[in-house]
Amino acid sequence: MRQPNLSDIALFAAVVEAGGFRTAAQRRGMSASSLSDCVRRLEKELGVRLLNRTTRSLTPTEIGARLLERLRPALDEINIALNDLQEDPQHPVGSLRLHVPGVIARHILPPLVDGFLSRYPGIALEVNMDNTFIDVIAAGYDAGIRYEESLAKDMIAIPIGPRRQCFMAVAAPDYLQRHGTPQHPSELSDHRLLGYRFASGKLGVWEFEQNGKTLRIAPEGTLISSSQDLLIAAACAGQGILYTFEEYIRPQLESGQLRPFLQDWWQHFEGPYLYYHNRRHVPAPLRAFVDYVKAANTSNHSS
Repeated sequence: MRQPNLSDIALFAAVVEAGGFRTAAQRRGMSASSLSDCVRRLEKELGVRLLNRTTRSLTPTEIGARLLERLRPALDEINIALNDLQEDPQHPVGSLRLHVPGVIARHILPPLVDGFLSRYPGIALEVNMDNTFIDVIAAGYDAGIRYEESLAKDMIAIPIGPRRQCFMAVAAPDYLQRHGTPQHPSELSDHRLLGYRFASGKLGVWEFEQNGKTLRIAPEGTLISSSQDLLIAAACAGQGILYTFEEYIRPQLESGQLRPFLQDWWQHFEGPYLYYHNRRHVPAPLRAFVDYVKAANTSNHSS
């Protein structure tokens, strides 16, 4: 068997990661036809079919998936090694892709991103806001942000943002005046509840805690939505009770549109973490972001 070109192998990996020739070609700065020729050449030299091609989809064959699983770590190390030769630690360049939940993208990242991009103009940052749990490394992301309970053990985790957060039970003053203010979570069953539906289809369950006791309530009430903005607007309009991140509703709390209650039962938890794969070499853009977050943590702790 003729030794295949390493560049063709890297291009094959890029096609699978992008999910198609057109997207991969745009990322690589080449034509889709040239990219397709490279993959066909690789298949001919290996004597196997690596991709299943249809008019609507492109997926690796079983052999192609196995090959990519074995080669991806080596390809990553090669890219990192080549980047290390060219990078200037003081002026890193390249792309950084992050996968983060909605609350992080809206309320924790903005001040960090502003300062980070101003300091490192050579870095192109891509942030995908998604509340579902995925394997960010397999999906082509450099890092993600999650809460501790959902972190894999083989990841390096760096604190990012506030270290204590909570869910708050709130409603419009008018709603509480008309329907009464619950004094215990068990009384919520008599009220109009506004529930959040994840993209996976799972309904977010409300958890209340006190003295080691946890009460769980499924808010199958007046309104269920995957839009936090819609739920907050409905709560402000007096349509029901909402239980959500404090960060989401801080403006409405400060303006008096929403009033908190059941404070002794709110669920408190540790803040989120920036996480990435536990490997020896870290790409320059990610290393710069990790260092920037660590510096921000030190500054906030000192304050």
